[in-house]
Amino acid sequence: MDKKQISFSGSGQRADIGDITIYRMLPNKYADAVGPFVFLDHAVPILHSSNKPMMKAGTGAHPHRGIATLTYILNGEAEHFDSRGHHAKVHSGGVQWMKAGNGIIHDETVNTDSQTSEMITHGFQFWINLPSKIKLELPEYLSIQADEVPQHILSEKRGWLKVIVGEYKNLKSKIPNYSKQFLYHIHLEAEKQFSFDTENGLEYAGFLPKHNAVINDNLFNAGDFIEFDRKEGIIDINNNSKSDIDIILFGGEKYSEPIVAQGPFVMNTMSEIADAYRDFYTGKYGQINYSQ
Repeated sequence: MDKKQISFSGSGQRADIGDITIYRMLPNKYADAVGPFVFLDHAVPILHSSNKPMMKAGTGAHPHRGIATLTYILNGEAEHFDSRGHHAKVHSGGVQWMKAGNGIIHDETVNTDSQTSEMITHGFQFWINLPSKIKLELPEYLSIQADEVPQHILSEKRGWLKVIVGEYKNLKSKIPNYSKQFLYHIHLEAEKQFSFDTENGLEYAGFLPKHNAVINDNLFNAGDFIEFDRKEGIIDINNNSKSDIDIILFGGEKYSEPIVAQGPFVMNTMSEIADAYRDFYTGKYGQINYSQ
């Protein structure tokens, strides 16, 4: 099987929130979506001093409709509140998934991990577009701690692959699939290699959060977003360095319905966007109770 071709690569645009440095990787000037994923923010690694206040106010209460948000915390702690009464914290390696459905207000605070002495925050937020028949279902929420994320150990001590979304071999994420979708965290030890077989027609993209890597014979830098062509083929990842590396690989089947995105809402028509705003401004999404 031949190696997949690179459609494009590049770095994101700054979209900081408070003291958090964020690069928006998706959408970009080349792609509005990869499979069902329509949004990706990378909160870059930050080493905090012990005497500097962390993020206390959160991202601020804000609405969503028509998507599922997914926050993956590599380092740190994410606390979630929403207007449906959900409240939880996930720690380093954990995942928060929220199906916004027919409308919800949520707030997230990112901090250093209260369970460890580590003073680093680092993570991602993805938006997963929902099929039209799911967009008006009731909201749902899942918190998944690091030890609940399925992990496949690669042979020959090459590293591991975590299944954040979707399936890999006999492993399956707890996050619901409404279409064929996947989100993997691949970790490669120094001077190791891993080849990933893809399916014809699915959309694939990768992201290098911290280190350089050689992917399908091309050298990419830390912070690069890489999209591949749609043909069946191999994604070959080589770690030529003396230290370990990570890559985020995600995508799935192409979203086949119209996509109309405006602000925090992703729907199928402009009239549905208008409905989403009207329902928000008339209070149908509820309010967050922070005292829970």
